[in-house]
Amino acid sequence: MRIGQLAARTGVRVRTIRFYEQAGLLPAPERTPGGLREYDEEAVTRLRFTRSAQSLGLSLAQIAEVLRVRDQQGPPCEHVTELIENHIETVEAKIGDLVALRDDLRARVPQGARPDPGRCRGGQVCYLIEDPSEAHAE
Repeated sequence: MRIGQLAARTGVRVRTIRFYEQAGLLPAPERTPGGLREYDEEAVTRLRFTRSAQSLGLSLAQIAEVLRVRDQQGPPCEHVTELIENHIETVEAKIGDLVALRDDLRARVPQGARPDPGRCRGGQVCYLIEDPSEAHAE
């Protein structure tokens, strides 16, 4: 199949398919006598896998490594399990950071509270953002 057909079947743009080839996620396809790329079903499989892996938050480098393991050693399920477990830890840490950020934001503007410009001190732009203990620190 040609690159446009591959794009239509996978939902991946032609430009992205070419990028994935350059990044090593897709092997270079066969060429027709006229020089056009000719893809097989394996390209469909790899592109669908890449999209699924990206939707789970894996990087292109991680995806390339999974594909390399598959190509050289067979099913990469153990490697993928390790990646996912590490990614869960990263996501949980980010969730903790986001919860702390949300709580900090809520504390700065309590629900129903009106802003009080009189609370801004000299050297501050806005008390809602700046820590008052840092207002005169230099």
